[in-house]
Amino acid sequence: MTPWTAASPTSSSPFSERAPAGARLRGQVVAPAALGAAERDRMVQLLGAAFRDVERGQFEADLAEKEWVILLRDEAGCLRGFSTLMRLRQVVDGRPVVAFFSGDTIIERECWGDDELPRQWGRLVFGLAAAEPETEAYWFLICSGYKTYRFLPVFFRQFYPSCREPTPPEVQRLLDALARAKFGPAYDAAAGVVRLAGAAPLRSGVADLTPRRLRDPHVAFFAAANPGHTRGDELACLVRLTAANVTRAGRRMLDRPAGDGDA
Repeated sequence: MTPWTAASPTSSSPFSERAPAGARLRGQVVAPAALGAAERDRMVQLLGAAFRDVERGQFEADLAEKEWVILLRDEAGCLRGFSTLMRLRQVVDGRPVVAFFSGDTIIERECWGDDELPRQWGRLVFGLAAAEPETEAYWFLICSGYKTYRFLPVFFRQFYPSCREPTPPEVQRLLDALARAKFGPAYDAAAGVVRLAGAAPLRSGVADLTPRRLRDPHVAFFAAANPGHTRGDELACLVRLTAANVTRAGRRMLDRPAGDGDA
């Protein structure tokens, strides 16, 4: 799942909306094994508020395969959001590739607009990529909501699939290889979407498409590329993780010390 996006339900973190004053979050990266029962209960509760048909067993299975969890807490220490991440490796067209896959991701509605999640995520992923300078690094994600997909043009210059240009054949081969490796027969390569057996669609009101929103070419492209998003279909997406592919907004996010408040 992901508001932002996710591996069972998908993500939606609307960064276009500012968080209310006093709602700033603080992030922490931990291993899944470090999570206690109370934290796991709260994570399921957060997902259930945004997605239908969230199952505890599926949540635990998804979490067990992940390597990192980004926890987002408010000043009182309450868990207000989280994102999970794992690393995938493939050799495509004779070149080794590492891809960082974002799984279940959610931010509580009251904290929409807070930028701690992309900041923590960016530092973690770009740091891991820098540790393997000889290997091409990518972000692999699946989107069942337009808000997660809309995150891509904000922080990256090139991403696929996109309304800006067709997906290059070599990028499509890599995207297909990663999606098949992660999701097997649930990935429909012809459509470019993942149809999970236990899909958890977004609840009404979380990422509804309106005529106004569809005037955005990126949102319109997402809706056309993933017509089954309302039933939980996920659009498979890929981004090359290089400094040159980061927008000005992305550079500001990565250069800003974690936990800093607004100037």
